[in-house]
Amino acid sequence: MSFFEMLVDYAPLFIEASWVTLRLTAVALAIALVLGAVIAWMAMSRFRPLRWLATAYIGVIRGTPLIAQIFVLYFGISEIAKMPAFWAGALALAAHNSAYIAEIFRSGFQAVPKGLVEASRSLGMSRRSTLRRIQAPLALRTTLPVLGNQFIIAVKDSSLVSFIGMTELFQTSRNLQAQNYAPLEMYLMVSIYYLIIVLALTFVVHRLERSLNKHRRPVEPSSSAGDGDGSGPSLPAWVKGRRAERGATS
Repeated sequence: MSFFEMLVDYAPLFIEASWVTLRLTAVALAIALVLGAVIAWMAMSRFRPLRWLATAYIGVIRGTPLIAQIFVLYFGISEIAKMPAFWAGALALAAHNSAYIAEIFRSGFQAVPKGLVEASRSLGMSRRSTLRRIQAPLALRTTLPVLGNQFIIAVKDSSLVSFIGMTELFQTSRNLQAQNYAPLEMYLMVSIYYLIIVLALTFVVHRLERSLNKHRRPVEPSSSAGDGDGSGPSLPAWVKGRRAERGATS
């Protein structure tokens, strides 16, 4: 059987496994976004114990491999209560990604100019309104490309869940290569499916970026920033008004 024949024959199995991978990643990222926001808030808190806890959490998660976290969570919780592989994998992925997302959120909020926040407060906006209307949109616009990269990493990291027996995309390729003794073809196929998912996710992130940046005022080039003749820098409006008055009286 040729590669293309196997690609067509096993397409239903890979499509079904892709759906499992997408559901697993979506659940994990939804939890990671909430948990990451809480950890970021703790990291920026005025209370030192909260900052210590956030720093310790991020340090432990970032300092240990994901596969070890998956095994610890799966076998550790199994000692207390029976947990399906799907939820064990989703929670491990969520905990792992929340540490990175917390750092992304923190850097995004710290990138918002303090003067802008102070100006909003001086205009009478409450702290919550400033957060919702000023800080959060600007932080999201800054961090969206990095968040998109983290989402793509999460999709690829979900393949490690196969080691606790969950039949997702990568485990499906392992099962098929064991049946057909065609490891190269099966791993090429699963790579194609991962690539399609990543490209689709990249497209969505780029569309979101364009949507968020469409109201941005474009930066005028210095050559066209003059008084219309391209001969020099732009002049203030009151200077242009004075010039117009002189032209009218002369």
